[in-house]
Amino acid sequence: MIATADFRNGVKIEIDGAPYVIVEFQHVKPGKGGAFVRTKLKNLKTKNTLEKTFRSGERFDEPDLSEVEMQFLYAQGDEYHFMNTETYEQLFVTEEQLGSSKDFLKENMLVEILFYQGVPLEVSLPLFVELKIVETPPGFKGDTATGGSKLAKLETGGTVKVPLYIEEGTVIKIDTRTSSYVERVK
Repeated sequence: MIATADFRNGVKIEIDGAPYVIVEFQHVKPGKGGAFVRTKLKNLKTKNTLEKTFRSGERFDEPDLSEVEMQFLYAQGDEYHFMNTETYEQLFVTEEQLGSSKDFLKENMLVEILFYQGVPLEVSLPLFVELKIVETPPGFKGDTATGGSKLAKLETGGTVKVPLYIEEGTVIKIDTRTSSYVERVK
């Protein structure tokens, strides 16, 4: 059981049979009345966020969550196939479940998949991935009036903003949390 005193950002709790993660919390002790906790919660199934207030001392069940390391094998239509690296079982995840992660998913990449009661909820990519640029317009000398960036199409089909000097065929490092360019890979 998880009490309100154990609330921290990132703690997962179960409310009304659904898994939630605490995004923000604030313990409040008013001068009059009992203490309470204001929280902002994200539903792990629907991805919706809600604000909820709990009385101090309330307890919640821990959700039946597990993270499994899996290897991305291939995409077929809007299904993305993964293999468990320990048991070699395969499963597929829909494009909707992947969200924007699909833009940086490369074959044979190891990812963490979060399961709730045996059902995959979300796919966590490594913090940084290295991908090759397959298409980008050329940058012209002195063309920095627009802030010095342009769109580049990656080998996975996603796009990311890169500096003007980056050319096609360059391998770059991308931060998957912000979907932004970090640096060129030498």
